[in-house]
Amino acid sequence: MARVCARVTLLCLGSVLCIVAPGGARASNEIAAICDAAAKTVSRESGVPISVLQAITRTETGHKRGGKIRPWPWTVNMEGAGKWFDNEDEARAYVFKHFKRGARSFDVGCFQINYKWHHKNFSSIEEMFEPIANARYAAKFLTELYQETGSWTNAAGAYHSRTPKYANKYKARFERFRSAMTNTPPNVGELQPRDTRADPAPVAIADASPVRRQKTRAPNNFPLLQSGATGGLGSLVPISRGGASLFAQSTPEG
Repeated sequence: MARVCARVTLLCLGSVLCIVAPGGARASNEIAAICDAAAKTVSRESGVPISVLQAITRTETGHKRGGKIRPWPWTVNMEGAGKWFDNEDEARAYVFKHFKRGARSFDVGCFQINYKWHHKNFSSIEEMFEPIANARYAAKFLTELYQETGSWTNAAGAYHSRTPKYANKYKARFERFRSAMTNTPPNVGELQPRDTRADPAPVAIADASPVRRQKTRAPNNFPLLQSGATGGLGSLVPISRGGASLFAQSTPEG
C-alpha cells in the first residue's frame, strides 16, 4: 500500500518539532493543522483572538476530511471556483497556469487572500501562499475591520463582502465555527515562518515571463496594538499600499 509522508514543522515551547506522518489520514491531519498553527502564532503576535483566526480559516477553506471540517492551506478559489490541493506545489502550479492566461481574481492560502485587491502587500504569489504571511495579513486586515465595525463578527462579514446578504451568510457560518473553537480549541503548536524567497520554482513558475523578486518585505504592523489606526476596507475593495508583486513587472493587471 502506498504510504504518504508529510512533514509539518511546528514551533512549540521554543522547540521545533518535526512530525512524520506514516499514512494518508495522518498526513491529511497534519496538513490541516498548518492553518491552525499559523493562527496560533499570529494571534499571539497581533492580539486577534485565536478563535477568530481559526474560525476564519475554516469558513474560508473548510474541507471535510476524515469526517471533520478542517482548514486547508493549499486551497485556491479561482474566479469563484474553489479547489483543494494535496500539496503546495500543485496549488501554486494551478495558480500560475491561470495567472499566465490573465486571471487576477483568485484567493489563496489559509485565509484566502485575494490577489487582485491585496497582492501589493506581498513580495510574491509564493509569499501569499506562505501560511504565516497569509495569516499575518488576514490578522492585520481583520483588525482594521474590527476597529471600523466594533465586533469580530461584523469584521468577519466585511472580510468576506460588503454586500449585506453575503456578509450575513458568512457571519452565521463564522459564528458556528468560532463557537466550536471556543469550546474545543485545536491542540496545535505554533508554526515556524518560512522564507519563501528560497523556494525552488516549479515548472509553471519557471515558464512564466522573466520576473524580479522583491528582496524586502513590508513591515509587520498590527493596528490593534497601535494608537491612531485608521479603519479598513472590505475584502472586495482594493487597498493601496506599498510592496511589489512578483509578476507586476512583466504582466499588466487584468
